[in-house]
Amino acid sequence: MFTGLSAFPLTPMSEDQIDEASYVHLISRLVRAGVDSIGALGSTGSYAYLSRGDRARLAKLAVEHAESTPVMVSIGSLRTKHVLELAEDAQKAGVSGVLLAPVSYQVLNDSEVFELYRSVTSNLSVPLCVYDNPGTTHFTFSDDLHARIAQLPNVCSIKIPGVPASHSEAQARVERLRAVIPVHVSIGVSGDASAATGLNAGCEAWYSVIGGLFPETALAITRAAQRGDAEEAQRLSSQLLPLWQLFGRCGGSLRVVAAAAELLNLVSAPSLPLPLKSAGGQVREDLKSLLKLLDLR
Repeated sequence: MFTGLSAFPLTPMSEDQIDEASYVHLISRLVRAGVDSIGALGSTGSYAYLSRGDRARLAKLAVEHAESTPVMVSIGSLRTKHVLELAEDAQKAGVSGVLLAPVSYQVLNDSEVFELYRSVTSNLSVPLCVYDNPGTTHFTFSDDLHARIAQLPNVCSIKIPGVPASHSEAQARVERLRAVIPVHVSIGVSGDASAATGLNAGCEAWYSVIGGLFPETALAITRAAQRGDAEEAQRLSSQLLPLWQLFGRCGGSLRVVAAAAELLNLVSAPSLPLPLKSAGGQVREDLKSLLKLLDLR
């Protein structure tokens, strides 16, 4: 399940409730499109803003409506005790895998992060994906630390941040990591703007934000790279440059993707937990025009 396109849908919600009907609809769209896996309750799914009960319920809903598509859910939390509880809930829900970022308020050190993964993997019966996301965790993995964690039981993938824009530099980045981790551990790229470059450079998976809303568009890029058509994968990604630029203007993808889902009436507004808000103002107007211009599906 840790290869190809892993699509990360929103968890639409207001301050009063989670919009379960819209959430299930987003999951069903991914199943119909044929994504390789579903990353429910990722950063795009606002997992850090949800209670344990909410996360257990949403994991169960995702598995129930994903049919045969594998579901991975995030178990990140501030305390190891809570991570273990979330792992137990996820496994009871029937997930195919879990995603774990070293979430913290105090910045963690390498020893603390290793012990987190050691504790969690020793209590798992499903595969784990290491979530390397310094933009939200403020922790930077070294390749040496990745190598140590990758030796732990049940670790099956590493979700790395966006790769350099240069193909040669991206390939060198992937090869450095590949050289120190076991062959059974896949490398997946995140950061949608660099996904085509990452896939062409040797990443086996794309952990995708836009895949959660526009799965066919993301699948076209993924499948081109998988069949060795690097030029086509890059061409398709380049067509989305205006979207990548909007991500940059908003400091990331979440607010833009939430606004797109609202504009397309796939979710009700507001769809993010306060104080987060979907993109507004000129960015929203530019996005509205862009959705008419681009063939996003």
